Amino acid sequence: MFADRISRRGFIKTGALVGLGVSAGLSFDAAKAADGGVLNLLSWPGHASPEVVGGFEKQYNVKVQAKEYTGGEEMMALLQSSPPGTFDVVLTDAEYVTMLAKAGQIDALDPAQYPLNDFWPQFQKFPLHWEGGKLYSLINSFGYLGLVYNNTKLSAEEAKSYKVMWDGKVTKKVGMYDWYLPNMSCLSMYNGNRPPYDVDKAKFAKLSDTLMSLSPQMSGIGPWSSVFSSLTNGEAWVMPGVGAWAAILLQKNGVPVVASIPDEGGVQWTESLSIVSSSANKDLAVKFLQYRASSAGQVQTATKSSYVASMPSKAGWKLLNETDPKMADLLEHRFDKRNVMNEITDGKIEIRGLPTQQTIEDWTDVWTRFKNA
Repeated sequence: MFADRISRRGFIKTGALVGLGVSAGLSFDAAKAADGGVLNLLSWPGHASPEVVGGFEKQYNVKVQAKEYTGGEEMMALLQSSPPGTFDVVLTDAEYVTMLAKAGQIDALDPAQYPLNDFWPQFQKFPLHWEGGKLYSLINSFGYLGLVYNNTKLSAEEAKSYKVMWDGKVTKKVGMYDWYLPNMSCLSMYNGNRPPYDVDKAKFAKLSDTLMSLSPQMSGIGPWSSVFSSLTNGEAWVMPGVGAWAAILLQKNGVPVVASIPDEGGVQWTESLSIVSSSANKDLAVKFLQYRASSAGQVQTATKSSYVASMPSKAGWKLLNETDPKMADLLEHRFDKRNVMNEITDGKIEIRGLPTQQTIEDWTDVWTRFKNA
């Protein structure tokens, strides 16, 4: 397996992808963090906003300050290149947890310290979070990736298959977010690969050809913000590798975009919280993970304004249904009707992972050729 081939040296090599100087823009004071007054967080955007961490800050009389990233390789490079003690907690995509654990970047957690019994059974012992019988990360939120599309241009029937992206009506109207993993994972599902990241040489060659064949259809490939701008201004009508988290935000602004899990299946993204091994503030880091796993912390994370997400905690679902039933409906977190867990039980969802039979570099090389085509 890919995870078994990771070493500290390999982590350093992967981290070098972003290059030297990635920590130049950091504003953290590691010495200040040691006094318990500041918790330094490395995360995807939005996770240190007042609506998410305000309750934690008030409860413990501390400040959460964050460095944000928008891709897994950038996250790894920041951890590797920053001085020890720069970060206390890292929020990662679950597929990077084993890599970080093997590289000695994150600590093992004590499962008894966290309310895992409050979670849905599928997430109580989430496989990507465990290594050698030890828990290294705590699931914070999740969602599904498939297609998002403009439903004034494409019908729900057309969006039932990734095949719509090759339709002549969407020539120059297919957009993508600039990260190889979600896009290539969805295309691998289209090719019938389960799990999508575990493909042999022949299947990887076919995946490369499938990706390259989309070049004539592309409107553009851009950063995180382009998901919203290109769908809003009509530059793109359809995007793979994106999900309800984007569609819900766009709908709030009146943009006619909806999400679909095609018949070929979708990919689960999973955001996970880990304690950085070099942290000088580990007691506070444990409290932060506990807060984020609580029902209140779960609701605050799931409903944040930067992007919404699904909650792994049934206790969080219960609280959301009691306090904001309309949001519970929007997130499909109702107990009395079909909900997001049904996508898993129906067998439509595969957990996203890193390449197993190839290296990350093999996949990113194909992605780079596609972008330059």
